[in-house]
Amino acid sequence: MTAVMPWERANSKVSDRHLQRLAAVYIRQSTRQQVLDHRESTRLQYALVERAAALGWEADRVLVIDGDLGMSGTSAVARMGFQRLVTEIGLDHVGLVLGVEMSRLARAGKDWYQLIELCALSGAVLADTDGVYDPADYNDRLVRHEVLCDRVEVKDHHRRAVAAAR
Repeated sequence: MTAVMPWERANSKVSDRHLQRLAAVYIRQSTRQQVLDHRESTRLQYALVERAAALGWEADRVLVIDGDLGMSGTSAVARMGFQRLVTEIGLDHVGLVLGVEMSRLARAGKDWYQLIELCALSGAVLADTDGVYDPADYNDRLVRHEVLCDRVEVKDHHRRAVAAAR
């Protein structure tokens, strides 16, 4: 997980300006039961600290936000960790936001698109285990596409679960 992909070195979206700010690792799982049953997922999320280091951040410049473990991502209202993340980005304290899956950051479309817009305005980039994404770059649509696909999958899963319950 700590590897930097060859294409990330050649055309790095991480600049000195990003490295002067914090890297924020946002960790979340939807329920307390998931936290207990899926420890590997939790471990992988915490391992993003190593990914930040591989991208150039010093250990003391990596902020781990894990206050939302066991909280659903359907709304940001009660998620203090997500609210802290948004605040830190808005104050220009964050240069990089890391998540195992970008969709873990926010399940609600409104929260997700506001986060993306805030990152674009503040100049923060996002990263997961597959790459680094710049939401301010019009051509870098992978982040938006990934979340749209995830939303379709979640809605389809919900539809099937409701149908099976009937």
